[in-house]
Amino acid sequence: MAANLLEIQGLTLHYGGSEILRGVDLTARRGEVTCVMGTNGVGKTSLLKAISGTHPRSDGSYHLDGEAIGPATAHALAQKGVAYVPQGREIFPFLTVQENLETGFACLPRDKRAVPAEIFELFPILSDFLHRRGGDLSGGQQQQLAIARALVTGPKLLLLDEPTEGIQPNIIKQMGDVISKLRDMGQMAIVLVEQYFDFAHDLGDRFTVLERGAVKMAGTRAQIDRADLLAAVSV
Repeated sequence: MAANLLEIQGLTLHYGGSEILRGVDLTARRGEVTCVMGTNGVGKTSLLKAISGTHPRSDGSYHLDGEAIGPATAHALAQKGVAYVPQGREIFPFLTVQENLETGFACLPRDKRAVPAEIFELFPILSDFLHRRGGDLSGGQQQQLAIARALVTGPKLLLLDEPTEGIQPNIIKQMGDVISKLRDMGQMAIVLVEQYFDFAHDLGDRFTVLERGAVKMAGTRAQIDRADLLAAVSV
């Protein structure tokens, strides 16, 4: 059985005096999609922020590809192969598509600063819009750009926060196809935070359900019945 690329144990996180995550365990493996699910406000985004280094964890162990990760900045974790696509996309609206993609170079050595051709195979629309400003793209196109920018860094761990939010149905299907292709390449582990149940269930190999900042349910697709999972994430 493959080793875990990501292994989080007993993770806690605070915003000021408020405890947001309470002893969360999470694993992710190369060639798999691990879905983090739950209702609004349970700590899903905070978990991704802790993994990506955009908010410090308070306690807990964190191993990436067998390496123990202590306190680390988002830049340092990006250099180690962690790519984060935040909720809301956060592309640069006044930069062109090409320039947005090149912002991914920041964590790469100079000899690897190139946009891989595979990016445009996954997202062909971007090759037509290289000189268009990011802010002029549709929501679905911006989401594709945000994922493409993350892939420019050549990650071993890809974190996706609500990629279907505000996206038209045809782009949602394309997004699912891209995530499936990335998983099937077997080179990275994908952690997907998603409220759209059918999208997450169709893609997921492992599921972790959060409730009030703690793990309510966790297991593989074979271990968790679909109806039980749906009940666990329903209000």
